[in-house]
Amino acid sequence: MRPTAADIEPGAAEHAERDLRPLPAIELEHLTRTFAKQVALDGVSLSVEPEEIHALVGPNGAGKTTLLRVLAGLTAPSSGSVRVLGTAVEGRRDDGRRLVAVVPAGDRSFYMRISGIENLLFFARLHGFRRRAAERLAWKLLERVGLVDAAERRVGEYSTGMQKRLAIARALLPRPRVLLVDEATHDLDPLGAREIRALVAELAAEGAAVVWATQRLDEIEGFAPSVTVLQQGRVRFQGSVSELLAHGPKGAYHLVLLARGGGEVPESTLRRAAAGVGRISAATEPGAYVLRLRRESELAGVLARLVADGVEVHGCRQELPDLEQAFLSLTATGEDR
Repeated sequence: MRPTAADIEPGAAEHAERDLRPLPAIELEHLTRTFAKQVALDGVSLSVEPEEIHALVGPNGAGKTTLLRVLAGLTAPSSGSVRVLGTAVEGRRDDGRRLVAVVPAGDRSFYMRISGIENLLFFARLHGFRRRAAERLAWKLLERVGLVDAAERRVGEYSTGMQKRLAIARALLPRPRVLLVDEATHDLDPLGAREIRALVAELAAEGAAVVWATQRLDEIEGFAPSVTVLQQGRVRFQGSVSELLAHGPKGAYHLVLLARGGGEVPESTLRRAAAGVGRISAATEPGAYVLRLRRESELAGVLARLVADGVEVHGCRQELPDLEQAFLSLTATGEDR
């Protein structure tokens, strides 16, 4: 007979409910990786669910690629726990590794002198597919990434965007449940980058867990719901994109100012109005300025001083912080968040 809630010991119901939840596709706890005396990753913890796109952002040398290599089983961790699809990375067999695919940052991972379809057939055979099955799958994937018309062309003739799409097709050969994408759009035009993101979003919707490493902060908003900021191998921030935006500098206002009677506002007047509480700098539009305050409560005082000095305030609105400002604010302090 199935036990009722009354039959379960106190506290056991909570544990039972937790046990029924699906395991995260990726679990890292206090991961470290050192190379000689250099610390590439320092105590990184991370959890990514199936169907989730998790952005990994940071400057060059932050540890993004090293983290992806550890997840792929290409680099061994120095310490810490790394589990992918419920299995420790160092304990994964070859069939487990096939469930994890990597889209590398470089564009020299294909055989440039042979065609796109020949490349896919070669890699499909490496995955153990028989010839006919490999051909069916290769053509299906080329269709999915929009490369059927270029299938017979040498990869060396492909544009960068086409090579990226071919890399995604290759990553999909083993039908992975985890997709690790390293700087997939850093050298693409906006349209090509959008196409790659759309492909990856489709894969996530079909159940794959995605780790998307990038330096392009502008592309993660509306694409990756969760984000980890790495700097010098350490986690500086982890949470949602909206939470990351909240770390941007506050107290910035966009002002439209004119001297009474017309003309430009003297710089000395601007400096005097913001003295001790912030600073005002010219914006790109005529008559527009950016006011940055140390405390938002000082806004009324600054506006009153401007009016007293003969300045007409034609507009005032608060500027929303962008991801770049939030990132710079986090990484400039060097403190973990």
